[in-house]
Amino acid sequence: MLTREQAADIFDRTKKFSSADEVEVLFSGGRFALTRFANNIIHQNVEDENHVVSVRTAFGGRTARATTNKFDDESLRRVVESSEALAQVQHPDPDLLPMPDTREAAGGADVNSTQAPSRYFAQTAASTPQLRADAVKKIVEVAKKHRLTTAGIYSSAESVEGIFNSRGLSNWHTQTLAEVSITMLAGDSSGWQKSNSPDVNNLDPLRMAEIAAQKTLDSARPAEIPAGKYTVILEPSAALDIVGFMFWDYSGMAILDQRSFLTGRIGSQLFGDNITIWDDVTHPLQTGSPFDGEGMRRLSLPLVENGIVKRVVYARATAERMKRCEQKDQVGPIEATGHGFALPNEMGEMPVNIVFAAPQNPQTLEQMIASTERGVLVTRLWYIREVDPYEKIVTGMTRDGTFLVEDGKVKQGIRNFRFNESLIHMLSNVEAMSVPLRSCGEESFDMVVPAMKIRDFNFTEVTKF
Repeated sequence: MLTREQAADIFDRTKKFSSADEVEVLFSGGRFALTRFANNIIHQNVEDENHVVSVRTAFGGRTARATTNKFDDESLRRVVESSEALAQVQHPDPDLLPMPDTREAAGGADVNSTQAPSRYFAQTAASTPQLRADAVKKIVEVAKKHRLTTAGIYSSAESVEGIFNSRGLSNWHTQTLAEVSITMLAGDSSGWQKSNSPDVNNLDPLRMAEIAAQKTLDSARPAEIPAGKYTVILEPSAALDIVGFMFWDYSGMAILDQRSFLTGRIGSQLFGDNITIWDDVTHPLQTGSPFDGEGMRRLSLPLVENGIVKRVVYARATAERMKRCEQKDQVGPIEATGHGFALPNEMGEMPVNIVFAAPQNPQTLEQMIASTERGVLVTRLWYIREVDPYEKIVTGMTRDGTFLVEDGKVKQGIRNFRFNESLIHMLSNVEAMSVPLRSCGEESFDMVVPAMKIRDFNFTEVTKF
């Protein structure tokens, strides 16, 4: 694994080869190992270690970057020459700022400010093929016990992320992550579970396999019920995958470009008063580096408080543009929040450490089911796409465990639905939530989200499976 000291040496050598006004080097990479299984056997085991440096040079408002994974002097010289050649043929960007120094990047933080917890666990980094194979063996044994077929992955990784620039900035982050995804299959039904954590000890593949298998058994011989508006109970992974489609809009650049559904709505009551959402890199269940693509410290911010949209996030240049814009009175505090992507880019910024606040009276999934006279329990959603950007209407389908709930009990599996649902409408109709927990899906990035009970969720069509 690349160390901070090695990265500092690479940066010093890179800087010597450059004649640019400013130089920035991003470091990324690490070791990734994957065990993949299908048809109740392991069919692939791979491990890869790779580190990349991405060199950005700047000349009087012009900037570009080039990358390499070779760190000898000649390779570094060539990547610097490529970056400079690209930068010198760019049109000057009037919004390009000087690279931040250490003081600006710290964002006024002092030594007593809240820091993100360590996200590096030696046991995760030391995960072996044998450890993963032993876990897969237990998963397969569950499948065979119930006469099911299973497929999925078990991965482990340790990674680094760093940024150094010629104004003295040097930030470094190391992290581990282990992930398990399990699908159980029968002739006419399926079940699914997925989880990840920086600490491999937080994962329980056997329990996940048993839950996925039970969902498969319980949803066998699915009945068909008509499409329509139902009370729906979304498990956390399902809630995550659908709400994730709105967070690209919590961006100052999206507001400036008038492509955000929040345009003209910041400061207004948009969701139910039980919805409070933060972007918080310091949350103990979150992951990721405490700095953004320019090295700026990520601030913890309230995005929504009691249903009221409070603010969006800003990269440095976006904040400066917004200060000059007539829209600025509509968007709350305007400052660089540490959510920018590496430059140059066309997207600006995005909150990536989403945390839903715990409800005042949380309910378990079982309590939500028990209080439902008639509704639909959803394990996960997939193939989600946007239909109406301003009303944030999305479409997609249920998958891998969809159930009819009647008289407070899960009655039987049902055929899957396609839905068309506005996220504004959905988050205004949340009747109950569980304690938020770290969740992952397939359509959106990982978040800390609750299970949600929602009234009048709009299912438009019954699928064939």
